Amino acid sequence: MVGIDALGPDGEYRTRNRQVIATTAGTPIAELSLVPPLYVTRTINAQRKAVPLPAVPREDALAEAARIFRTGVIGGMDFAAYVALASRISGVPIAVTRAAAHGVGDAVADAVDAVRPARPVGAAGDWRDERTRAGAAVWTRRGEVFAVLAAGNGAGVHGTWPQALALGYRVAVRPSRREPLTGHRLVNALRQAGFRGEDVTFLPTDHRAADEIVRAADLALVYGGQDVVDKYADDPRVWVNGPGRAKILITASHDWRDYLDLIVDSIANLGGMACVNATAVLYEGDPAPLAAAVAERLSAIEPMPTEDERAVLPTQPVATARALADHLAVKAAGATALLGADQVVAAVGDGCAALRPAVHLLSEPDADKLNVELPFPCVWIAPWSRDDGLEPLRKSLVITVITDDDGLVDALLGEPTVSNVYRGNRPTPYSAPGIPHDGFLADFLMRNKGFVRD
Repeated sequence: MVGIDALGPDGEYRTRNRQVIATTAGTPIAELSLVPPLYVTRTINAQRKAVPLPAVPREDALAEAARIFRTGVIGGMDFAAYVALASRISGVPIAVTRAAAHGVGDAVADAVDAVRPARPVGAAGDWRDERTRAGAAVWTRRGEVFAVLAAGNGAGVHGTWPQALALGYRVAVRPSRREPLTGHRLVNALRQAGFRGEDVTFLPTDHRAADEIVRAADLALVYGGQDVVDKYADDPRVWVNGPGRAKILITASHDWRDYLDLIVDSIANLGGMACVNATAVLYEGDPAPLAAAVAERLSAIEPMPTEDERAVLPTQPVATARALADHLAVKAAGATALLGADQVVAAVGDGCAALRPAVHLLSEPDADKLNVELPFPCVWIAPWSRDDGLEPLRKSLVITVITDDDGLVDALLGEPTVSNVYRGNRPTPYSAPGIPHDGFLADFLMRNKGFVRD
């Protein structure tokens, strides 16, 4: 059994209250210490009292942490052993887990550069800048302690919050109990690289203590579904990364056949588990041939155990997989199933099941169905017309739009509930250093203050 202890200001903390972590096949392989609310409060109070490390040591430590994360032995595991175990716990295919973990290392190394695009051009990053003698804006933190309630659907969620360390925040990380290994490895790497115990903590908790983390911190990043979005809707201190509901829209000026690879990649890449995976494809024309072609391509994906290097599909315990399939069957009522709920569960041995892709054809762009997002490749394909307008496209993290209509692009960029718009041959999981995920994290963490000095 691997021991995964909390990491507080004074170092490791092993609690009496521990949770057994099992693989998707049900094999117990780790014990996770769960800290109580009082420990959370004391930890975050200690973090608030600590003065941030200076900027240059922070930058050096982030670069070194990236190296340690990718090459070090942490908790008795080298990088390969960590990837294998994280894959078995989360059900994310091992090749996807490895790529995401390397992405975390890259993101930590680039954290300082990643926050720069968010800073207004006219703002100084430090009050000592010569511009402030005549008066200027100074880009400053909105608080001191930043809490992260991480998701467990992939290692990549841990690539963003180190930007808060780059900005001088002290960070408290509450990992998902579904996959705590990545957060544990990263916090250890950051500490070995030069960050102090007060700078970054690792606080596994139950739900009651998780609420205390959010309450005690100045600002918080929380991942979750629509219920989590609703819970924090009126709290300006909390930024929720909720459902992605990414979509692809192809207008009549383009032949969908030229973009079939892009469509399939958008649906199935990353195991279909990420918020940036496409949940809907809308076509200005007859969508039936498009749906049939997508179903044919996705049906060819072979179910395999998570640890197989060729695996594409996520795995879950058989009972969990069946529950997801039953939920899909309810949501799909009235739709035409090309790959339906009855074929989703594919046993791969040891009480574990891969989740086969699902494809449903709609007769109209029903927004409720188009926004049903499940943690495996599951897509709704529907017709779209100019009369439908933006209503079926709202509440989307990403929309890939393939069109010659500049006015439609303008409208999508102007729609408040659409976060990112990719025009042309870009799959919905596309990312690049200058593209924010759902706005820049620094937009939430920082503000501009007026400053002038003699």
